[in-house]
Amino acid sequence: MSRQGERVETPSDWGIDPVPRGRRILSGVDLAILWGDLGIGLLVLVTGALLVPGLGFAAAFVAIVLGSIVGVGLLSLVAVAGADHGIPTMVLFRPVLGLRGSWMPSTLNVLQLVGWTAVELWAMSFVADLIFDRVFGFSSRWLWLVSASIICIALALWGPIGVTRVWMKRFGAWVIGGISLLVTVLALTSEGIGDVLMSSGTGAWPTFGPALDLVIAMPISWLPLVADYTRFARTPRSAFVGTATGYLIANVWLYSLGALIVLTSDASPDPAGIAAGILALAGGSIAGVIFLVGLLVGETDEAFADIYSASVTVQNVWPRISQRVLTVGIGVVATVLAAWLTMERYEAFLFLIGSLFVPLFGILAADYFVLRRRRIDPAHLFERRGPYWYRNGVRTIALLPWVSGFVVYHWIAPTGPSWWTDAVSAVAGTPLSTSLPWLPASVPSFVVAFLTTLLLSRRSETREPMGAGLSSGASIERGEV
Repeated sequence: MSRQGERVETPSDWGIDPVPRGRRILSGVDLAILWGDLGIGLLVLVTGALLVPGLGFAAAFVAIVLGSIVGVGLLSLVAVAGADHGIPTMVLFRPVLGLRGSWMPSTLNVLQLVGWTAVELWAMSFVADLIFDRVFGFSSRWLWLVSASIICIALALWGPIGVTRVWMKRFGAWVIGGISLLVTVLALTSEGIGDVLMSSGTGAWPTFGPALDLVIAMPISWLPLVADYTRFARTPRSAFVGTATGYLIANVWLYSLGALIVLTSDASPDPAGIAAGILALAGGSIAGVIFLVGLLVGETDEAFADIYSASVTVQNVWPRISQRVLTVGIGVVATVLAAWLTMERYEAFLFLIGSLFVPLFGILAADYFVLRRRRIDPAHLFERRGPYWYRNGVRTIALLPWVSGFVVYHWIAPTGPSWWTDAVSAVAGTPLSTSLPWLPASVPSFVVAFLTTLLLSRRSETREPMGAGLSSGASIERGEV
């Protein structure tokens, strides 16, 4: 390969234009490292810890494997769609919902990404303050919050190619992977591990169905971001294999490790509890502190991805705003939110993400992979009054499957603020998951949206031509939307 192909580029201002073939340089290994790294983090451990002791470890592990396969399968499909045409995730919704219709998921995505960034920054600052307070008697959460924010914003400004091929591939992924491996060894060699692995659950929340949803929710939360990175993949195959391999291994591993930490150390399922559990497994030694510091370093990658993708998503609505300006602004807003954020509603936050995005990507899967057979014309993606304009920029018929999937999700497992869950129960009665505790909400929601899209396809307002894709180096003239 030429030196041109090996050079690390930083297309942080690339925007939402299709990436020409010659600039798609991330290999399957690069993407496996990227998604493996993004799948390892403190909050993944926390979410895995939520599965026990309501479920025993064996049942929790089955839920982890099944949920990871479902969630990562969907994640990898969207990764392929981004690699097919070199476009970010929210632009993929322009043929599905219309140019202006894609603003709806874009708005939701910005809200959830700013929220995720705030959660990540909160967790990093909280655990960093906990470590330094215990070891050095020094406490200043504001210092750690600002420091974490600056680092994450800097990574987002660097861009996905630089972060993946330099930071993660050469250093970050190895550090976080090595530390996770050492903590796993400590957990599996702890006293009474045999009893822990064979223990039965208490029967408390979550039952098997909600546990599946908790596992599926983590890869699902990355669905609105994945094509932002796989648009730089060399081939659709490398996008699929790299994303699936990296994230599946990481998700199964870290969810299982989170459950083990709770069961072997009696830790609580929250960042402070996980930190205390790791310290306990390390015998309170300096090694435990090093492990936690390493996890904090790895956590910056998740926040980087949230900030970067939030700025790309905003550009789907306002493409002329500088991505660098957006990156800094989004990082600052998330930092302010992290200053007063708590973890009290973290589980509901995950479920709410799933209820919004699972049916939405059911529509995308049906429209892109079945109806269009992976063929769209990127030249029309930015064209006012073109075939993807539909009626006033919105494809209204596509909203019905989205609403249908959302309703099914909340009929099975209503989630969100108490006023919302009370309203759902008043209208729909007792949630279906009460009588069918093994039933997850994510899969039926996706299937309903997917099938409804296929059933309504013949009534589409416009039958647009299916393009063969963008050739390398093609130029796009974007019109005002």
